[in-house]
Amino acid sequence: MKKKHFLHTALTLLLMGCTAVAQNKDAVKFSQTITKDNAFKHLSVLASDEYEGRETGKKGGWMAADYIKNHFKSIGLKGPVNGDYFQSIDMVTYGLSQILTVDGQPAEPLKDFYNMPQSVSAKGFSFNANDILFVGYGLTKDGYDDYAGQNVAGKVVLLFKAGDPKGENTSGTTSRNASSALNAKVKYLTEQKALAVLAIDPAMDNMPDNLKSYLLSEQMVMKTKENMDRLNNPQGLAVMTIGTTLANKILSAGNTNIDALKKKISETGKPASQEFKISISASANKVEKKVRAENVLGFLEGSDPKLKNEVLVITGHYDHIGITPNAKGDDKINNGADDDGSGTTGVLMVAEAFAKAKKAGKGPKRSILFMAVTGEEKGLLGSEWYSEHPIFPLENTITNLNIDMIGRGDKDHATDNNFVYIIGSDMLSTDLDKIGKKANKDYVNITLDERYNNRTDPNQFYYRSDHYNFAKHGIPVIFYFNGVHEDYHQPSDEISKIDFPMLAKRAKLVYFTAWELANGLKRPRVDKNEDGTPKN
Repeated sequence: MKKKHFLHTALTLLLMGCTAVAQNKDAVKFSQTITKDNAFKHLSVLASDEYEGRETGKKGGWMAADYIKNHFKSIGLKGPVNGDYFQSIDMVTYGLSQILTVDGQPAEPLKDFYNMPQSVSAKGFSFNANDILFVGYGLTKDGYDDYAGQNVAGKVVLLFKAGDPKGENTSGTTSRNASSALNAKVKYLTEQKALAVLAIDPAMDNMPDNLKSYLLSEQMVMKTKENMDRLNNPQGLAVMTIGTTLANKILSAGNTNIDALKKKISETGKPASQEFKISISASANKVEKKVRAENVLGFLEGSDPKLKNEVLVITGHYDHIGITPNAKGDDKINNGADDDGSGTTGVLMVAEAFAKAKKAGKGPKRSILFMAVTGEEKGLLGSEWYSEHPIFPLENTITNLNIDMIGRGDKDHATDNNFVYIIGSDMLSTDLDKIGKKANKDYVNITLDERYNNRTDPNQFYYRSDHYNFAKHGIPVIFYFNGVHEDYHQPSDEISKIDFPMLAKRAKLVYFTAWELANGLKRPRVDKNEDGTPKN
């Protein structure tokens, strides 16, 4: 009996010792600043109305950048961009200056006509003519040809954006289908060397506010070589959309109108193509403005001379979508408490924990770059800029841990919010996947949901946040995410709906994973190709 009891006791103590070893006491000690209270302290500022939704290139975005910079500075992180914390991005906006005059009378933008901003190059366009060629639906099919006997070369061509010569009901035509149909017509007219296209769209007569807002908005562009080459390409065929009022004004030069022409085509089954003697002139030009936009970087140098050149990058995007003037209700500010004020808050807390460890002489062996990126909502712009203009060589970057939305939950976890989605952890590195999961098991014990962890997921989450701009360069990543909820990209994404204990717990998972990565004997080995196949 005694011998058996002794062996049992010894085994218990051994197992307890193994459990203790699994947790690094210093890691646990310095994690104590990652709390729900500290999370609230940061997020109540970043997601306040004063920050106006933190839109890139706007006042609220600049305020957020300054707040993050001051935090990094206050906790002792270094500014790695020639001594500064800001990595400026060469960003501009393009507004559209557009003019259309018919029969000597100016038309009104967004009431009588519009141009799609992305269809106008930096060089813009202009044209003048004394006549306009109407070609009905601009179709050639089933023995019907709107272009029969017509020479469109050098002509301003007027046509219906959508519809059918048989007069069939097209009320169910979607804007996407109509646009696709127009693109095919424009392609043909471009090949035939037409001068310009006027597309008649009855939907313009009652243009929805969201389309007006889009057409009035300035197009934000990073001045990369690829973007500039695209923008500076010669302007293709000028395409302007016009409403029925302006179309009928043009057609009145031939004593007819839209309804009469549609009826004639429908009843006869033949085209009604004809030329109208009426003057027209138009121009559209991009107006460029420099935008202040920056990633905010805080650097913690590693303590091991042999490993400090290797860098772990921890990211979260601090920008959101700003103010929606036509939002329903009184609240117009998209505070972005969860998206991604929560992730930014996580980065700030993790940075503080590591900074305190270093001050106590327990800093990580490898270096860590904490980076709050901008322009994510505009198309992952800030992280793309960093990946093309890295402050530290990408070959020295061992992993990117990216935090985008960790303050809420989704319907699939309504009864238990003790979870986080992880995406990408095994896409490029088996080592990273093991390290991240072991850190969770040893320290945090959150349910790791991997349902979105694949390249073919219809939501495409792997490609939709800043980690992807590291992954596409062969750098292993983990993306931490709490799923989409009903307040996603709405003014209702408010701080009052944040689960602060879970925000802190998820941030701790990032911290402990980072601790293991920054102090491990070896960096995670990249043993998979971008398509997931094993490397040779």
